[in-house]
Amino acid sequence: MSHVAVILTDAERHIIWVNKDFEHITGYSMHDVLGENPGTVLQGPATEPDIAARIRQGLKQDVPIKETITNHRKNGEPYSCTLVIHPIFDQAGSLINYIAFEIENELGVATQEVSLLNLDHRYRTSSLRGLNEVRLFENIKRTIETEQLYLDANLTLRKLSVRLDTNTKYLSQVINHQGNANFLTFINAYRIEAVKRQITNGEFYQHTFYGIAQRCGFKNKSTFYKVFRDSTGLTPKAFAESAHAKA
Repeated sequence: MSHVAVILTDAERHIIWVNKDFEHITGYSMHDVLGENPGTVLQGPATEPDIAARIRQGLKQDVPIKETITNHRKNGEPYSCTLVIHPIFDQAGSLINYIAFEIENELGVATQEVSLLNLDHRYRTSSLRGLNEVRLFENIKRTIETEQLYLDANLTLRKLSVRLDTNTKYLSQVINHQGNANFLTFINAYRIEAVKRQITNGEFYQHTFYGIAQRCGFKNKSTFYKVFRDSTGLTPKAFAESAHAKA
């Protein structure tokens, strides 16, 4: 699954929170950047001056911003990314936060497919709904990945909602908005990644492809083959042959 860095600042543009994907992409920990200005941390010698100037101008005008810019990791390495920044206002119309999303362009993920990058009504409204969704979505991903909940073939939206102490309707809404998928598609993406890892590690020598799929949370053979082909463009056998030809 693609990494989307999320940065939350106060109204003075001081960082107050970043997600794990920010740490993965940039190499900076939350401790490194707390209280800092995102531009000061991430911009560097390869950053385009005209784009940086447009971002500063948009921030002054308190309008949503979408740009492609070259930022820098902690080790100094430059990388091209799509950056979206949304001002957040309270019910009285006062600016209280900025929230920014960043995805590396080299990852080959079409930015229009990443719902967090769309400049739509969710972040133009004067509410914290979008921010609350982002926080819950981060918690969803962290819980699923840490506890490997996708391995449970009987995992349901209700089970996950109980685990996260929320309701099914809101959980479904958040996964749809932030993950650009329904619940089953979202969970199956984790399962496919688990299957790919096991195939790459040579597990298919001891197990059938469907046997591997069952260990990774699939319980229907035809569903597994369809989802795998839709995700990779290959059959499991072709994927295995390709993976081991590169080894």
